[in-house]
Amino acid sequence: MIIVGIDVAKNKHDAIIIDSKGDTLTKSLRIPNSHKGAETLINKIKSINTNNLPVVIGMEATGHYWLPLYSRLMQEGFEINVINPIQSDSFRNMYIRQSKNDSIDAFIIAEVIRFGRFTTTSLAEEDMLALRNLSRFRLFQVDAVADLKRKTISLLDQVFPEYARLFSDTFGKSSLELLSSSCTPEEILAMDTEKLISILNSASKGRLGSDKANEIKSAANESFGIKIALDSFSFEIKQLIEQIKFIEKQIVELEQQIQVLLEKFDTPIQTLPGVGPVLGAIILSEIGDISRFKDASKLVAFTGIDPSIKQSGEFVGTHNKMSKRGSPYLRRAIFLAAQVAAFNDPVLSAYYQKKRSEGKHHYTAIGAVARKLLYITFAVLTRNQPYTPMA
Repeated sequence: MIIVGIDVAKNKHDAIIIDSKGDTLTKSLRIPNSHKGAETLINKIKSINTNNLPVVIGMEATGHYWLPLYSRLMQEGFEINVINPIQSDSFRNMYIRQSKNDSIDAFIIAEVIRFGRFTTTSLAEEDMLALRNLSRFRLFQVDAVADLKRKTISLLDQVFPEYARLFSDTFGKSSLELLSSSCTPEEILAMDTEKLISILNSASKGRLGSDKANEIKSAANESFGIKIALDSFSFEIKQLIEQIKFIEKQIVELEQQIQVLLEKFDTPIQTLPGVGPVLGAIILSEIGDISRFKDASKLVAFTGIDPSIKQSGEFVGTHNKMSKRGSPYLRRAIFLAAQVAAFNDPVLSAYYQKKRSEGKHHYTAIGAVARKLLYITFAVLTRNQPYTPMA
């Protein structure tokens, strides 16, 4: 067997080739992250493998930089194992000389593969990769909207501090339509009352009218907001509102595309408590092939909600925090699902109440529910059977 260890970086990669005994078959090879670099590596492997031995390649999941080389090597039919850098870091500690350079890193990755002390983070089929990409992009867009809303609130608090009391949701449709046209007290007071009524009536589909218009006018008249540089504040708020509306429209389109992709998989993921199509897509795509986890505890560790261990000599810490290693996307999705499941699923709700009765903080109890939910997730995906809540 021939083993290739690849240390991945943004612009270049370092590779080394060893045999099944750990003997190096070539010096460290530095290749650019390009077509030419991939071809150089492939040709080198073929020139060494004159006896047509099995070739196994190992590389670390360093950001997204490993993906192009991975896909090119996959086209050649090589067996590729993508490992979490944490696994090679722990293996590196076995070596007395721990000097850090790229050629040593490539060799250590090859050694990790040779000894088989790893679990893979493989790229699943194209649909799974697409589902993961879109799910992560949706989270990015959701966070972007949240940032824009916080900025908008900050500006409104300065120019129209009373506005927050006028609508139950500052970013609901009626409020957004009003802010798009008039967002300072001065602009609202200058607006014809009939026009204001028309905006509210149209946006709320008849629920809001003259009474709400008069309430808004009254609040604007008595506002204690700042009275300087109002044109700049107005311009900025209206720009932010347009960005919010645009990205929220994109999120709706994203969710539709995610739903289409999710339906391609024969999965009972949405039968889990607190899990709909959006969270289901995140959980499924971040986990990938459930068979790569030996048991549920491995999935918990991958999610990063296993407790970190603090030990020195005979001391073992008893108040340990979550490790927060692994997939932050999966961890976020599981926690969101747990917050719903803790109050709706009979089993998980009872478990949550039990933790609370033991004096645990709400978020600590939710963390315990999230951990239990991962065990349920492992069982559901492993058996490919729907979750059936117990009465």
